[in-house]
Formats: sequence, structure tokens, C-alpha cells
Amino acid sequence: MSAITSVMTIEMMTSLMLFTLVATCTPGPNNIMLLASGMNYGIRRTIPHMLGIMVGFPSMVLLIGLGLAELFERQPLAYTILKVICTLYLLFLAWKIATAESSHITGREGHEAGKVSTPLTFLQAASFQWVNPKAWAMAISAISLYTQKDQPGTSIAIIALAFLLASIPSVNIWTLFGQTLRRWLNDENRRRRFNWAAAALLVASLIPMLSL
Repeated sequence: MSAITSVMTIEMMTSLMLFTLVATCTPGPNNIMLLASGMNYGIRRTIPHMLGIMVGFPSMVLLIGLGLAELFERQPLAYTILKVICTLYLLFLAWKIATAESSHITGREGHEAGKVSTPLTFLQAASFQWVNPKAWAMAISAISLYTQKDQPGTSIAIIALAFLLASIPSVNIWTLFGQTLRRWLNDENRRRRFNWAAAALLVASLIPMLSL
């Protein structure tokens, strides 16, 4: 703790933790997808997805802090290409959510199991952070606000650690909320309406990115 306070004051650390908690717990692509995954697959099958977010986003913060943002500033075309990839991939994920088949709802194993869709893997969830517009906004905002000029490397590492700690309650709350909804969405029509609504919210999350 003394090493951290030598880089940031207690007041700044408190501000950083509040920022990361609000940023990670409010609705966005990650949380909407966790909600849908918790509803369709339950907590146990969503654990790799949860861990992928917890590891992937802090890693992204570190890399952006180490100079990737400067690369995009110097090469605007690279950022434009990334934006197009973001849009297409999020649309694909929205379609995947909208057409998801819940293993809890079907309750079938064996030969029927092949018809049940699967949640995101650890690597898919971790790599998704790079095409997540909210993740980019959170990372760049935090780095801009809390990086200390005299100790940039250490302060960026602290920011990444703060996001890691904040993601623990966030991913658990949203996935648990989704699993809880299964009790009220055991009707196939209601489940499909929920999935389409979650997909629509995911598409709506594109709006801030497209306006940049």
C-alpha cells in the first residue's frame, strides 16, 4: 500500500476506485453479454467469459497506456479500420445473443446438445475487449485522468489493477442477475424476447463509438 501511495495520494486512489467501479458496473457491451450469458447458460458455463473480461480488460489498459493510443493518433487509418471491425463483430455477437438457445430451457442432452449454442470462451471474451467501444472509452479516460507524469509506468499499472479489482463484483453481479432471470424466463417466447432485447441493447452500445 505504501508503494501505491507514493505514486498516488489516498484521495486520488479513492477517486480512481470509484471511477473504475462506476465504469465497470454500469451497462455496456460486456455487462449486457454477461447478463444474456447468465440467463442462457448459467454462472458455471459463463465463468470463462467472466475471467476473460477480468484479465483481458486490465491487459488492454496496460497496452494502451504503453503507447497504443499514441499509435492511433499518428495513424488515424488504423483507428478507422479498428472501428469497422468493432462494428461488424458487435453486430455478429448481437445476432448470436438474439438467436441463442438456452441449455436450461431445452433441458436436453445427448443428441440434442449439438443444437444448443455455447457461451464465449476465455480467449474470445479477452479479445473482445479490443473491439468493445466502452472498454476503449474507459481505458483512455482513466489513463488520461490518473496517469502521473513523474511515474507513468507505475501509475498505469495501478490503474489496470484498479480495473481488475472493480471487475470482480461487476462480472459476478451481472452474471448472477442473468441467472436469476431464468426463473422468470423459462417460457420459450419470453426467453426469445429477452434475447432480442439484449441484442438490441448491444447494437445500441455502438452509437457512442460511431459518433467518435
